Amino acid sequence: MGFLTEVCKRCFLPGKTIDSSRIFFEFIIGFRPGGGEFQKERIMSKYTAYIMIGLARILGGMSLLVFMIFLFVGSLNTLDMRLDESGVLWLDAGLSLLFFIQHSGMVRKPFHRWLSRFVPEEYAGAVYAIVSGIVLLFVILFWQASTQTVMTPSGLLRWSLRAVFLLSLLGFYWGAKALRFFDPFGLRPIFNRLRRRNPKPMPIAVAGPYRWVRHPLYLFMILMFWSCPDLTRDRLLFNLLWTVWIVIGSYFEEIDLIVEFGDAYREYQKNVPMLVPLLKWPKRERSTVNKRHERD
Repeated sequence: MGFLTEVCKRCFLPGKTIDSSRIFFEFIIGFRPGGGEFQKERIMSKYTAYIMIGLARILGGMSLLVFMIFLFVGSLNTLDMRLDESGVLWLDAGLSLLFFIQHSGMVRKPFHRWLSRFVPEEYAGAVYAIVSGIVLLFVILFWQASTQTVMTPSGLLRWSLRAVFLLSLLGFYWGAKALRFFDPFGLRPIFNRLRRRNPKPMPIAVAGPYRWVRHPLYLFMILMFWSCPDLTRDRLLFNLLWTVWIVIGSYFEEIDLIVEFGDAYREYQKNVPMLVPLLKWPKRERSTVNKRHERD
């Protein structure tokens, strides 16, 4: 009813004529036609916003849950394409590359500038989460299992690897909690706009695992990769490719963080290693370096 009421107000103002295309783009798409071109309107339809919030949470959350299951048990064998061993590895490598290109490409600022031509900038994080969730589910759905096993430990070693996975999962939660403003689905800008709040900087104290490494979420993720005891050839390929991708991505993220925070982040780099913690007790100093870039 609120939507219809607003439409009626805009349509029947004195001296105004009904422009259905204007109403459609303004309330549904978020654009306003004008001057022969579609100019972005700096308002948000709450209906579109809630749809984006729901899709981001459902697809983002579902993909993360399925991904964690995949990391714990290995290939889910949802679709058997009956490929030979070489075909399995090539397909799995291609699926990994697809996710790397999508995930790393969409997080870059040039893509955000391009996307802002079509959708309000507040939607960028949610669009990223939605597309990433779809691509990740696609990767897991089509991932092919290898018939050749590299290693399958038993007994104490197997249970130790399982323990590493569970501890890494807890560590991941610890790292996310330490961020205080963890926003994995990019929804905070949408909520700020709906509540008419101006976005504020989100500095956080370097606490918890961030006192040992600059990217603890990535470290715990890598540990989860390698803690699967059933190491088939496809899982070995996955572990190698995704570990290399995370390390390379961390270096590019560091460049962005230096550009944004300057000397404050350079000082943080001097005192705290990137991924491998040093064997010394960190100083209990707190910093205002912002780590909002680390989503995974």
